[in-house]
Amino acid sequence: MKKVGVFVATVLLAACGFQPLYVQRTVNDGWYNKEQFDMSISKEMAQIKISSIKDRFGQLLRNELLDLLTPRGVPQNSKYRLDVVLEDKIVTQQAMRDDVTATNERIEYRVDYKLFQGADQLINGNSIAFVSYDILQNPYSTTMAQKKAEKDAAKIIANDIALRIGAYFHTKMSGIK
Repeated sequence: MKKVGVFVATVLLAACGFQPLYVQRTVNDGWYNKEQFDMSISKEMAQIKISSIKDRFGQLLRNELLDLLTPRGVPQNSKYRLDVVLEDKIVTQQAMRDDVTATNERIEYRVDYKLFQGADQLINGNSIAFVSYDILQNPYSTTMAQKKAEKDAAKIIANDIALRIGAYFHTKMSGIK
């Protein structure tokens, strides 16, 4: 019964126009199972130099972007440059106790990013991440929860930026308008 469900899901995905983002077909017969892929999108994304981003959050974000965009290391002769700026960090205290101290903090991170090829700006955009953590009685636990929330926000934003850059290269290289 599971095989039938997988088959039906595959047929439905094929019918809706699903395409992998980071690879392209080299043979246009409608199937991806012949192991003939054009990896030029991934190779193009690996040529992005990620500029330094200020503060600790910027360092976490840059490290996540390096892992996603250039997994084989920083390119020697980069073709593109990605500039990312932390625009805003809004901390909101929530869930107040009787003594008016918060038990939870919600943090909103907003970043702007621009992708350049030489002096030409190819894309720009912004990304937002919302994270929260509990404020506990133990200060160490609260600090560790805060650091984890910051790292999670960096991962969310890096995934969003990498996905948007991948979509840009997919559109550019496949000729979609």
